[in-house]
Amino acid sequence: METIYDIRQLLMKFGTFIYVGDRVGDLELMEDEIKELHQSQCLTTEDYRMALLLLRSEAARLRDKEKGE
Repeated sequence: METIYDIRQLLMKFGTFIYVGDRVGDLELMEDEIKELHQSQCLTTEDYRMALLLLRSEAARLRDKEKGE
């Protein structure tokens, strides 16, 4: 798992489609879903950690970009 797209594809395998029109909002909802899947033991710890890292990094990047504008 290397990109946000990969995480979207993973979530789609479990029937989860997330799009609210706000990129940061999408990322936060995706993080919640990833946590639920991990708690349900549907994801490995490695996939869980990598997904959280990617989601949080992207959200932080977007927030920083918004502050700079």
